[in-house]
Amino acid sequence: MTDNRISPGTLYIVSTPIGNLGDLSYRAVEVLGGVALIASEDTRNSGKLLAHYNIRTRQTSYHDHNERTKSEVLLDLLNRGESVALISDAGTPLVSDPGYTLVIKAVAAGIEVVPIPGASSILAALVVSGFPPYPFSFEGYPPKTAGKHLKFFEKMVADNRTIVFFETPHRITKSLEAMFKVLGDREVFIGRELTKKFEEKIRGRVSEVIKNLEQRKLKGEMVVIVRGQ
Repeated sequence: MTDNRISPGTLYIVSTPIGNLGDLSYRAVEVLGGVALIASEDTRNSGKLLAHYNIRTRQTSYHDHNERTKSEVLLDLLNRGESVALISDAGTPLVSDPGYTLVIKAVAAGIEVVPIPGASSILAALVVSGFPPYPFSFEGYPPKTAGKHLKFFEKMVADNRTIVFFETPHRITKSLEAMFKVLGDREVFIGRELTKKFEEKIRGRVSEVIKNLEQRKLKGEMVVIVRGQ
């Protein structure tokens, strides 16, 4: 039987829902309710999740702009025996979200780091895409600058793996057009608003998906999956 007691001086990396609040694990509820402090990417956003589960643990902000300084504050708390949970706005921390700086410093300091698994938009999209689930490569967000944007796709030309990356509504068409230019008319899957009320799965050749999206105003971040060469 698993011991779910909170250990002092431990950093918990807690996965939160990517949309549907019901996807928070029972263990995650116990940990978030039992630690001394929750480090949240956006305390307002996380506050809605915590309120839903009647979790009253104190929060502190931990995001891209304060990660370096706040890591030192959290490490001091951990070294003094306080337990801390790290969460992002959605899904698993560190994966295109803040947290890596804190984890590598905690590991170097000999602090116990414990994962509390849960939702991941990457895996959620991958398993319903219809493409080979492994081997796959996760590439984060494409760069914003034009030159680097094309190079982002150029490195995938000879890659046999399934490629997964994130994209936003206002940049998805640009990325698809760059993909078509560099990779040709490959098969692609887009998972939009996964686990939410307006969940959508878009499949087809890149040219078909571009045509599908050109007259639409999309909302919500997307997981894009490209079939390997």
